[in-house]
Amino acid sequence: MSSSWPVAELDPVRRLRVLASAIAGAYVSERTIPAPFDVVWGIASDLERSFGTFEPDMRGLTIDADLGGGRLVARARSRYGMRARFDVDLQPGWCWMQSRFLLIGLAATAVPGGTLVAQTGGVRVPGRAALIPIGVRAAGERALAALALQAGQTAR
Repeated sequence: MSSSWPVAELDPVRRLRVLASAIAGAYVSERTIPAPFDVVWGIASDLERSFGTFEPDMRGLTIDADLGGGRLVARARSRYGMRARFDVDLQPGWCWMQSRFLLIGLAATAVPGGTLVAQTGGVRVPGRAALIPIGVRAAGERALAALALQAGQTAR
């Protein structure tokens, strides 16, 4: 490969939009939260203590293994008692979690006036790059509203 090839870098929110566009049924919710990136991402990336407080269907999450480089293995439990084992890619401004049946993507980037946060996810269609598109829009908007509330309380 030649070193003269152009290189395009995307911020985490744009990266999430690109990935979600390749998944049938995915919807990306976005919201600008009027709080600094460090505050917002500090809450969003604290998977064990905070994730279940803003993600509507999640009750709790436990990190089972740190594989290095932001790769984690986590165990989650839903509000309805269902359990899932997630492979997680957690980087500054980026969280992509996949289990056999669920997908959750969360991204954030600093913008003037706060932090732009994007969220996608839902129930996966087995064997396909697709989500069941029922309730994903409302769930994403509820998650970002709850995250904004927590970030506002923390930033004060």
